[in-house]
Amino acid sequence: MHKLILPLILSLATAAQAQGTGVVYKCPGNPVLYTDALTSEQARARGCTTIEGAPITIVQSTRVRPAASAPAVPRPADAKVDPGTQRERDSDARRILGDELRKEEEALAALKRAYNNGEPERLGDERNYQKYLDRVAEMKAGILRKEADIAAIKRELAKLPL
Repeated sequence: MHKLILPLILSLATAAQAQGTGVVYKCPGNPVLYTDALTSEQARARGCTTIEGAPITIVQSTRVRPAASAPAVPRPADAKVDPGTQRERDSDARRILGDELRKEEEALAALKRAYNNGEPERLGDERNYQKYLDRVAEMKAGILRKEADIAAIKRELAKLPL
């Protein structure tokens, strides 16, 4: 039996040498680096360990080339907007935002009236006090949302030219 094992071991060692002559190292880092391009001193300095027992296939990836910076394409002259047309668009935007602002302010005023400084009227189906507290919390959140919406509309109005 020993006579059979020795030739088998020698043939496996020869096959392993033919398959890859270099040692594969696993180096720590993010991502983990597997390489066979290091010397043993370099691997030791980086804290790499050798990989044994598992077959490893190393595939060379293609290098990513930096994208060629495309020259800026000038806009054609006819794409520019006439100043009168732009003023018209701005006035339409101002009118639409103004209408939206008035609608949101009216809704906020109605919410604040119903909220009644944190003590709204209890409804008939709110015998459970927790239901009442939940409705009050929803009302308060609604008021905060409306105030944030109004502030956003005012910021948009401020961006428009006069």
